[in-house]
Amino acid sequence: MRKLFQFIFYIQLILISILVIVLTIRGFVYAARSTNHFRPEKWYPPLLGSAASAGIVSYLWEWISFHDPSRAIKIAFCVGPLLTCAVGILHILIGCPISLAIGTIAIISSVIQSLYTCWVKPRFDYATKILTVSTSFPPDKTATFVILSIITCLVYSSFLVTGIGGATAAGTGLDILFIIVILLTYTWTMQVIRNMLYVTISRVRYMNFACGADMNTWIAFRDTVQHLAGRVCIGSAVVPVIGTIWGSARAMKSVVGGTDEFLFSCADCYSRLASTLITYGNRWGFVHVGVYNKGFMQASADTWGAFKTAELIPLIDSDLTGAFCFFSGVAVGSICTLVGGTWALAIHKSYATEVSIYAFFIGYFICRVALAWQQACVSAYYVAYAENPQSLQFDATIPVRIQELLQRYNV
Repeated sequence: MRKLFQFIFYIQLILISILVIVLTIRGFVYAARSTNHFRPEKWYPPLLGSAASAGIVSYLWEWISFHDPSRAIKIAFCVGPLLTCAVGILHILIGCPISLAIGTIAIISSVIQSLYTCWVKPRFDYATKILTVSTSFPPDKTATFVILSIITCLVYSSFLVTGIGGATAAGTGLDILFIIVILLTYTWTMQVIRNMLYVTISRVRYMNFACGADMNTWIAFRDTVQHLAGRVCIGSAVVPVIGTIWGSARAMKSVVGGTDEFLFSCADCYSRLASTLITYGNRWGFVHVGVYNKGFMQASADTWGAFKTAELIPLIDSDLTGAFCFFSGVAVGSICTLVGGTWALAIHKSYATEVSIYAFFIGYFICRVALAWQQACVSAYYVAYAENPQSLQFDATIPVRIQELLQRYNV
């Protein structure tokens, strides 16, 4: 499976590159015709400008979240919903039917984000502590890896944007299909880049937490690229899907509660399915993929089993690291949407909707890549602790939090 997924990944990179080049050339040919209404000088600048904004803001946000986690968490959860609401207002101002639908969804989403922020606010202190203690001594050359990852994502995103512009110039039904395919492969590729960094950093930090050993980050990265790429490709395709199912199951169970027997039964069944899936496909499995060279499903099962043995599942369920990274991605994506969408609205209103959508994708994924190393450090900390809770490498952060959760449940 790992060889198959690795083969598929590299083949899709080659095929998408050929497709983008063809679409770009065809797009400029179409734009040169006087009968064509596509204006590349008004379509590309807003989108490429928003991509540049994504790189700059993502790096600044990564720097802030490392040096001041407490403030970063508060900003992400409090300002993120406001930015999402601003995106909704922008789409309503654009005025076309698709924009009105997107704007409505964005405003509803901002309300949901605000309610979620109010619900998880008591967890902010622990989220700050676990982020601080796990990233206090980052691996060597971490900043270099982050910068190179952001630059790689920017170059790749800008390259695909040229192809999307070429498809937009023709605007046929087949071109719409090409755009969808490009966006899907872009999503997978960005996940692979993010998880390559994730596996590399989590391996280095695990060795430090578990053994007190320092490992060369470049060697870890070389091993990841040469020997673990197939496993990372599998995980990159599986984890987002299973993570969405698991998150929705938890939300459904919290909302339904025990008010209706039928709904509770459905929610419980869905929750059991999600619990089974998360056992064999979770982001913490990437730690064992890097450290022990395991298959992704086996690594996920082993790490989840370690969490169960150490009775850390309630703590993992309440951890805000993943939510913080998600909210950060949404915030940066919203900023890029506001940059690109407002620019396009000012110079060519008909381009504003699509430009703002593509800008959000770019901003979201580049931010997730920039924050991958911090999330990897937290995952390595949890996995290493679950395997040896008595190690002197750990302070009282997790035991104190477990006691707080037990007291809350007992009350």
